[in-house]
Order: sequence, then C-alpha cells, then structure tokens
Amino acid sequence: MHTTHFAVIALVMAACTQTSDPKVDFFAEMSTLCGQTLKGESVWPDDPAHDFYGADLTATFAACSDTEIQIPFQVNEDKSRTWIITKSDTGLLFKHDHRHEDGSPDSVTNYGGWAHDAGSRYEQSFMADADTGALIPAAVTNVWTFTIDRKAGTLTYYLERHGQPRYKASFSL
Repeated sequence: MHTTHFAVIALVMAACTQTSDPKVDFFAEMSTLCGQTLKGESVWPDDPAHDFYGADLTATFAACSDTEIQIPFQVNEDKSRTWIITKSDTGLLFKHDHRHEDGSPDSVTNYGGWAHDAGSRYEQSFMADADTGALIPAAVTNVWTFTIDRKAGTLTYYLERHGQPRYKASFSL
C-alpha cells in the first residue's frame, strides 16, 4: 500500500477511536502521522542570528507504538534531536532526547514535561517537569505546545518561557 493509503486508514481509525479523554485523542491524532516525514520552517523568531533561522527542518514520525511516538527532529544535517511523546496511565509526557553522533546521550537531554488538562484532540501543551527544572533551571517555566490544524494542513511546535514566545516552527502535513 502507498503511504497515502496508510494515512487515510490512520485518520479513519483515529476518528473511530475518539474518547472522552483529550490526551488520549491527541495521542491518536498524532499517531495518524506515523510513517510520515514533515518538512517545516522556523516561524519565530524571525531573526537571522537564531540558530534555526532559514534552516531546513524535518520531523519524521519514525517509531510508533500504542504508548510511544518517536519523532526525530532534524535541523539541516543535524540529526541529534528526537521528540518523544509517551502515553501512560498518568497522562501524556513529552521529552526531548538529544544524542551525539555516536548515539551517546548529550549532557542536556530528556527534558520536557506532562500535558496539562486544558488540551484537546488537536492541541496539547506540556509544562516543564521537575527534572527539567533541575537540568535547565532557566527552563522551569517552559511550556511546549503541539497543534495539529487539519484545515490549514500544519503541525505547529511552539515553545514559551516565562509566558513569552521563545520558538515556533510550522510543518506541512
């Protein structure tokens, strides 16, 4: 079957499995992207001095199970980052896994947090957890938000720190 067929089947399955738990529904919605590679661009900050300004961004929904989605996030040729969304009885956990070229963990890795209760099937925000605050004290107020906009055909990754925008990327679905 062609990748497009898998995507259609996944969308139908997600629609049929809608629950009363927005976190579970969001995980199901993100799962519909499994097997896809999304191209994106930095939206904010629009600053040539920013590391990701003008970079080729790629998010690949590479490894998916009933409880975990691994999304390698590539910036130009840098393949050191993977976003990991884990579904458990406790809720949804979002982490950043940073690795060196040899596969060993970076000294700043496994930061992120738990989804709060105000999310929906198409948007979830993850508040920095205590481990993140201990690892990166300045990130204790971080909130990472993923938004799936089917109408616009985009997936957005958005980061706030201290209630202020810090980074935003948009990927084409």
